[in-house]
Amino acid sequence: MSGVLDGRVLLVTGATGGLGSAAAQACARAGATVVLLGRKVPRLNRVYDAVAACGPEPLLYPLDLEGATPDDYAEMAARVEGALGRLDGVLHCAAEFRGLTPLLHTDPAAFARALHVNLTAPWWLSQACLPLLAKAPDAALVFAVDDLARVSQAYWGGYGVAQHGLDALIRILHAECANSSVRVCALRPGPMRTALRAKAYVEEDDRLARDPAAYAEACVTLLSPAGAAHRGQAWSPA
Repeated sequence: MSGVLDGRVLLVTGATGGLGSAAAQACARAGATVVLLGRKVPRLNRVYDAVAACGPEPLLYPLDLEGATPDDYAEMAARVEGALGRLDGVLHCAAEFRGLTPLLHTDPAAFARALHVNLTAPWWLSQACLPLLAKAPDAALVFAVDDLARVSQAYWGGYGVAQHGLDALIRILHAECANSSVRVCALRPGPMRTALRAKAYVEEDDRLARDPAAYAEACVTLLSPAGAAHRGQAWSPA
């Protein structure tokens, strides 16, 4: 898919995670300048080196979604515009999950944190970026989402609740952006070998999971003009 993202500027949240890192590298190979957003600077630096080896030099943006405020996201969007002049897409890969726990025994602060990082923070970031995205002739707002049937089962707690809220958010945003240049959609990958999944499944017994890199090209597709075919959808690539 070399060249399909030439000239585009893309922001990837959770860039140090399995899917975020793989997607950032795939986007760079496709020609995009990638803004890498993550919480831990040492890990961001390692991803930076990997992405820089694939294509245009990326931009690092350390930010903790748990503690960031709407003003922090507004400042981030302004800095991206000031440094790179544009923003053509946002790929939400950041997620918060601490393990399977009965709701009755869930710490209230942990429940609130899961709702915030998985639902409120992605919306705050998107809200701050939408005016800049709207300036692009073709922009994409892409959310990586989980299997709703799976996270509706027992013990998925605040993470499961947030995933259902995220599904509603995507539907509402799509309806509101339907006549604009901003495409809203979701990527629903299959099971992946990530740190998040390892907290719910014993790794040696998990034979369904694939390497996150298997879904990196799907991220490129949704962020490219070809993503128009999936506008308003939650795409589950094979």
